[in-house]
Amino acid sequence: MTAHRILSWTPAAVVFDCDGTLMDTERHWVDARDTVLREYGHVPAPGFSEQARGLHYTACGRLMAESVGRPELTEELTAALLDRFRQRVAAHPTTMPGAPELVRSAARFAPLAVASNCPLEVVESCLDVAGLRRYFDHVVVPDATTRPKPYPDVYLTAARLCGVEPARALAVEDSHCGIQAAAAAGLRVIGVGPRPAGPADALADWWVRSLEEPAVQGWAGARIPAQGSARNGTP
Repeated sequence: MTAHRILSWTPAAVVFDCDGTLMDTERHWVDARDTVLREYGHVPAPGFSEQARGLHYTACGRLMAESVGRPELTEELTAALLDRFRQRVAAHPTTMPGAPELVRSAARFAPLAVASNCPLEVVESCLDVAGLRRYFDHVVVPDATTRPKPYPDVYLTAARLCGVEPARALAVEDSHCGIQAAAAAGLRVIGVGPRPAGPADALADWWVRSLEEPAVQGWAGARIPAQGSARNGTP
């Protein structure tokens, strides 16, 4: 890994993933997937949870249908998955450890964006409840012309909206799918969570177990604020 590419650097923009990075919602996706499969008389196959991690919900619904040998149920399972997930997020919105502090520190020195595979209303609702929406200049999600992760589109769009070249932006991600997208777009990447043994390890510049680690918080706090004024309502 090349952690020095981040530790010795001040990015011109910071782009955060939402699920599992800013918000503790990955458990809601897992619960929603398992619940829907059980409702249809199936149990998740071994390794299914890792396969589905970070996928756009439409791709996840398709994977669910294929995993139980019922591709004709793709649309039905996708709709049920999104419905169950929304219910759980509304009932238990929780930020990931260290995420609010990192967002507030990063907003002092760079424009911020979110690049997520979730529906826009879900992302914005989560950020609003967490009190973080005001720190983000842009929220980018897949649409008719923007492909979901692992394609690089959401990261390329986020960098462009922030007014910087991708190579001058930092991505903060927790899933292999998201790290693939950010790396393909040309951003430097902080990977968050247990360090994997697979290809995601090589794609991230710096792996940290949690955003609340002192090294992460110290790095962000030591960056030079943007010249002129505080950003996004930060003191």
